Amino acid sequence: MNTSEYIGHDGTGLATLVRDGQLTHGELLDAALAQLIRFNPQLNAVTSIFEDLGRDSLSADLPEGTFRGVPFLIKDLSQDLAGTVTTGSCQVLLGHVASQDSTLVQRLRAAGLVIFGKTNTPELGLSVTTEPAMFGPARNPWDLDRTPGGSSGGSAAAVAGGIVPMAQASDSGGSIRIPASCCGLVGLKPTRGRNPLGPAQFEGMGGATTTHALTRTVRDCAALLDATAGSDAGDPYLCHPHQGSFLNEITRPPGQLRIAVMAEPYADVPVDPEVITALAAATSLLESLGHRLKPARPALDGELLTASMPVAFGAHTALQLDQAAARRGRPWHQHEVEPLTWQLVAAARSAGADAYAAAIGSWHQATRTAERFHEDWDVLVSPTLATPPVPLGTLACRDADQITGAWDKYIRFAPFTAIANLTGQPAISLPLARTSGGLPIGVMFTAGLGRDDLLLRLAAQLEEASPWPLVAPIARQEPGAFQQRLAG
Repeated sequence: MNTSEYIGHDGTGLATLVRDGQLTHGELLDAALAQLIRFNPQLNAVTSIFEDLGRDSLSADLPEGTFRGVPFLIKDLSQDLAGTVTTGSCQVLLGHVASQDSTLVQRLRAAGLVIFGKTNTPELGLSVTTEPAMFGPARNPWDLDRTPGGSSGGSAAAVAGGIVPMAQASDSGGSIRIPASCCGLVGLKPTRGRNPLGPAQFEGMGGATTTHALTRTVRDCAALLDATAGSDAGDPYLCHPHQGSFLNEITRPPGQLRIAVMAEPYADVPVDPEVITALAAATSLLESLGHRLKPARPALDGELLTASMPVAFGAHTALQLDQAAARRGRPWHQHEVEPLTWQLVAAARSAGADAYAAAIGSWHQATRTAERFHEDWDVLVSPTLATPPVPLGTLACRDADQITGAWDKYIRFAPFTAIANLTGQPAISLPLARTSGGLPIGVMFTAGLGRDDLLLRLAAQLEEASPWPLVAPIARQEPGAFQQRLAG
């Protein structure tokens, strides 16, 4: 198949072509690998390639799942793929070969997806930009000099850059929604516990971590959630049950929703005028669709909540590094991690267990406050980010940076996303706008616990009313034009 045919479909569409006999599984993988060869040298989206594993899965009996034969990538963080190393872009994690697939990967394979690589991520997922020292920066397909966001920036770049129609991602403070906004994609952070994290991991970052994917379309987002959702034995968080199919939900109108509009973040940081314009356009669209909107937001101490995150994140990072060191049989040292990682761990250990307990307690209290808010409001709409995607290097934290300086950078860029991680609520970023220069701007929608279905219904309505491009313009260029652009 040619490039325009491959990038002109989402995962559901490609799977349909295979089922109808118009394509073979091998042709799809060949197309994905051709796109990888063409674009990855510039995007640096994929850091590990497992062509043999992909070919082997094709030669075996692929499961008759929704996405049978569709090429897929997983993030190089937390998820185990049997026979491979999950590096987390961190030297301490090198050398440990997974003996089994994680539960999520098992479910992805059962859906028929053909996994053939892993995507770039900042060290241990601790940044809102994907610029690890180990692999170098991933680049945004909409502008190669700008960040694709983090921590799932490699996955976002691969999807928006036309390599795969969707890719696995995870989110502890916005790491699905931030790259979705930067790269013009659909990014759902499901309700806490909706997707499994095990068996090796019980919870991530004090319960802030969830996992799902970055997709081009709402239907792929919903269909993939159908394939992966559901608790695993022993999960510490049992998600609110959902009856039926998430894919079926997007065929249902959302009804007239009570939508609260949050134009400014809890933190005292400026919001770019073009982001404000994008939110205004989104609210006008929502009103035209019959929804009722009014300015409102949960009565949370947002600054206190975000200030608590380094303690919890540092504690869980320390545990992850200590476990990796125990597996390899020798302690880890400061020189093996990036400065921000070391500083986070040191600060968390200095703060002590009482500070960790206080942080988690504040998150649980925030959950109750936010849930009471959603008794009166179906959805909260806000910008996803305070700015469009920024130039590479702007958010990178190197030797001279301290935790406070790094966190200040992150909050100024992404002040809206982390609250839903701390409360466990579902939130989705949709690519509803672009800057005057053509860069994507995401708009974020948050709902009450367990209301992933409502978000997907609303997202499908907005996608139909205001469609967005499936890939970045650079992915639609002919090979010659692409090379000329790079040379220029």
